[in-house]
Amino acid sequence: MSNKKIIIAVDGYSSSGKSSMARALASAIGYRYIDSGAMYRAVTLWAMRHGLVDSGEVASQSLIKSLPEIRIDFRPNPDGSQSTMLDGEDVEAEIRQMEVSNNVSQVAVIPEVRHRLVALQQEFGREKGIVMDGRDIGTTVFPNAEMKVFVNASPQTRAERRFKELADKGVATTYEEVLDNVMKRDHIDETREESPLRRADDAVVLDNSQMSVEEQNRWLMSLYNSIADAD
Repeated sequence: MSNKKIIIAVDGYSSSGKSSMARALASAIGYRYIDSGAMYRAVTLWAMRHGLVDSGEVASQSLIKSLPEIRIDFRPNPDGSQSTMLDGEDVEAEIRQMEVSNNVSQVAVIPEVRHRLVALQQEFGREKGIVMDGRDIGTTVFPNAEMKVFVNASPQTRAERRFKELADKGVATTYEEVLDNVMKRDHIDETREESPLRRADDAVVLDNSQMSVEEQNRWLMSLYNSIADAD
């Protein structure tokens, strides 16, 4: 394994499994893992708690004014997982709820929110040795990342995975509700003016619709080894 630290950007659609594979790779190679989507979820939760989200509508000007006071960080856990910290509070479980999922794209589309979080993400990667996943990591956050992956799967496959994940956590929802959420988020992510979801020209595409978790992890590790060895 190469001693030279690089930046690894893993982008893709919601519920494509990119976070799980990025986290597994980071753990295997001793890199720090950052879930950029969790940062947008944390801001969304903050806005919801402060009454700035109502029926999918965001009081954007009030949220923009409050951005400097919102503190987001990550805390590693003994079991290898990671908790998202919002103003010093562990909100990892809360930001995964469907109510947050239904509002996060509306918050993430606000340019000032993206500017604020992109700057923080870039600070996280200043010393490299990082795996970050999201929607615009390889295009906007780290356009010069040495390794870029774009992950995709059909909306139905992604909805099935997300529904099972929520069910395992005891979250009451339906497959139809999850599929609707996935498709709405895809549309918002692809059509927003600020950093829309798209594949970076130099990203390697992975369609993992028919792959097991173990298969996609092996694929990602193989790609990392080929790039690290080349460097």
